[in-house]
Amino acid sequence: MKKVLVLSAMMLTAVVGLAKDIKTVVVTTQPQMHCESCETKIKGNLRFEKGVKQIECNIEQQRVTITYDADKTNSEAIIQSFGKFGYKATEVKAEREQTQPEDKRGK
Repeated sequence: MKKVLVLSAMMLTAVVGLAKDIKTVVVTTQPQMHCESCETKIKGNLRFEKGVKQIECNIEQQRVTITYDADKTNSEAIIQSFGKFGYKATEVKAEREQTQPEDKRGK
């Protein structure tokens, strides 16, 4: 029984130690993406940046979604890396809900 508890504790420690801090940043680019060639250029260059895990381009919405390991890089470094291949990236902030919740106090 003691061995099982020790083994369980070791496994839990290993799992917690291996957990990664994965984050996502969404950007728009200047010049705008207008074709598959632009998408290929962005993906082809960003894939070499340290910590980048996944790159998704949406030409219609003019957005690039980058998933990265926050232990290896940050959103500012990724945004700056666009300059290496002739683009300027701007982070898209989460849009706030336009409606405010109603005040439920008795009036």
